Amino acid sequence: MADAPVSVPAPGSSADVVRTWDARAEHYLQLFRYELEAKPYDLEVLRAFAERVGAGGRVYDAGCGPCGHVTALLAAHGLDALGIDLSPRCVALARREQPGCRFAVMDQRAVTGGPLDGLVTYYSLHDQPKRLLPDTLASWAAAIRPGGQLLIVAKEGVGDGIIADPLGSELRVYWAEFTAYELRRAAHGAGFGTDDCTVREAYEDEIPARRVYLAATRR
Repeated sequence: MADAPVSVPAPGSSADVVRTWDARAEHYLQLFRYELEAKPYDLEVLRAFAERVGAGGRVYDAGCGPCGHVTALLAAHGLDALGIDLSPRCVALARREQPGCRFAVMDQRAVTGGPLDGLVTYYSLHDQPKRLLPDTLASWAAAIRPGGQLLIVAKEGVGDGIIADPLGSELRVYWAEFTAYELRRAAHGAGFGTDDCTVREAYEDEIPARRVYLAATRR
């Protein structure tokens, strides 16, 4: 009797995110455990976000990944930070790497537990098809209180589909890129007002794509 065919999740679906991130979590941990030490611009953007939120503010690090380093940085700046990720393996590794911080398995496309004072998504939007961006931002808007802060960091571009993992995990993964205009438009449509939107060139050891930083306030 032939074996039953293996069911493969739809590309970019929540199940696909779990499949690909559970498989490459250790690989990404080795690559990015200390990445913020070499990214002064990112450190300043995250510090400014924490300052806008204010000490003690409740924030999510959406798509925290296996390192949990952004969650730890936000907590170090005095925020009540929770790192969330859809991949159980990423959450397990983040808990091990940052034992003083809190992490939970949660889909960033359907966040719960508000009202929040802010949310950061640091290079996590590339896992989902661009057509899902409005719904994801609507979910964040529903969770963030009026006056709360949003920070989106994403790679700039027009890509939207399955590619070989740019960072060498040997998997084929969903990869989406965004322009500043797309992010501003989606944020505005979800009820956020843009406070700042900047772009920087890639550092020497990064994937050669510009980075977009969007800071917004929940109206």
